[in-house]
Amino acid sequence: MSQPRILIIDDEPLMRISIADALKAEGYQVKVAATGSEGVDCIKKEQFNIIISDLRLPGLDGLQVLQTCKEVSARTGVIVITAHGSVETAVEAMKMGAYDYITKPFSMDELLLIVKRLVKMLELEDENRSLREELEGRFSFKGILGKNEKMREVLEKIKLVAPSDSTILIIGESGTGKEVVANAIHHNSSRREGPFIRVSCAALPESLLETELFGHEKGAFTGALRQRKGRFELAHHGTLFLDEIGEISQVVQVKLLRVLQERQFERVGGTSTIEVDVRLVCATQRDLKKEVQSGRFREDLYYRLIVVPVYLPPLRDRKEDVLLLAEHFLEKFGNRMGKRRGTLSEEAKGMVLRYSFPGNVRELENTIERAVTLSNHAGNVEPWDLCGFPSCPYLGGRPQATCGFCSEETHLMAGEIGLRVEDLAAAREQFERQYILKVLEKTQDNKTEAARILGVSRKALWEKCKRYGISKGANG
Repeated sequence: MSQPRILIIDDEPLMRISIADALKAEGYQVKVAATGSEGVDCIKKEQFNIIISDLRLPGLDGLQVLQTCKEVSARTGVIVITAHGSVETAVEAMKMGAYDYITKPFSMDELLLIVKRLVKMLELEDENRSLREELEGRFSFKGILGKNEKMREVLEKIKLVAPSDSTILIIGESGTGKEVVANAIHHNSSRREGPFIRVSCAALPESLLETELFGHEKGAFTGALRQRKGRFELAHHGTLFLDEIGEISQVVQVKLLRVLQERQFERVGGTSTIEVDVRLVCATQRDLKKEVQSGRFREDLYYRLIVVPVYLPPLRDRKEDVLLLAEHFLEKFGNRMGKRRGTLSEEAKGMVLRYSFPGNVRELENTIERAVTLSNHAGNVEPWDLCGFPSCPYLGGRPQATCGFCSEETHLMAGEIGLRVEDLAAAREQFERQYILKVLEKTQDNKTEAARILGVSRKALWEKCKRYGISKGANG
């Protein structure tokens, strides 16, 4: 960031001049305003990297200026100046998105230090944003992120086949992003202006699936009180996505084969032939070739569906994408929840890289959403946020039966430190001792700060140190 632009809003002429001179001497571009209204006009007309505003201003006050700034330019950093007796108002400003506050009277060196810290943070945010844009521009395709070699091959393939009308079969485990790929194919095809219709074949029994796909005539069966169009008709001139195609019955397979061969069908209970122009994209987590060999899936239909196969690798086979995806989801859910974009702590990064993610990208996304919701550590996501349980192993509790994340991690820790995997209690205690030592080292043996990070009382931390024979000093 070259020569950051700073706006000073203060109704005291001497204060404005003093701050402006000090900032200009540091090489910053400076503009001044004497009132809140004048400052707001400047914000609406020009772009500033930093705004330094007094909270007590004639007309519009500092909080109103801050609100306008966040509405007009959310990336602008705001420092507020407050009188000694108005710290509560300054805290309110922090909650509204101010970067920091300084209390009168203050030294100019103190203010310059805050400005330098803010400039550094803004530079890092700009750098991260540029890197994300570069990564997403290079490795993404309509929401699909991946720099893993296999995923890059998938991206190249779907870019090639999207403009065609070829039938596509997407193969991959649950949670690998099959529907996301189907959406990308549709929205980059010549049918993008047409409908994108999704059917989950596994969610419906045979009788309902048949009428869901092909529709029915009035009186076709008990309860058919009126004619109903099926999903094939609704997808006319668009794309029909059949998820879990391996679950459909032999009866539905026959009708589906006819649609693919002849582009026509009859509604259930009807005699009129309906012609459709539909691009079919299917997905399955089953091995359809084995299903054919076992007689559960028609061979002729299989070869109709697998014109262009797209294989999505599980997340455990694309470890280099885990942190890229995690950062993407952090930004996504941070924006959705109105929280400042956080980052994974080093311990949390290690956890997500070690975890196998049996639920694949969907599980990672759900994990990050939970972590952003629970996180209360200056935007950073810690291991216990990922786990989501108040008494998870990282805080001295036992592995939760409903959380494979913390249970798997505890098993891994047990193996790393040479304990029997089944002896989880001993593994947990060893992990807890090591983690407390690490936090104490990080806080330079400040037990008050360590207790805050660990989420326990200082007394509880003292008792754990005594229990585990941790003989650090008594600072803090």
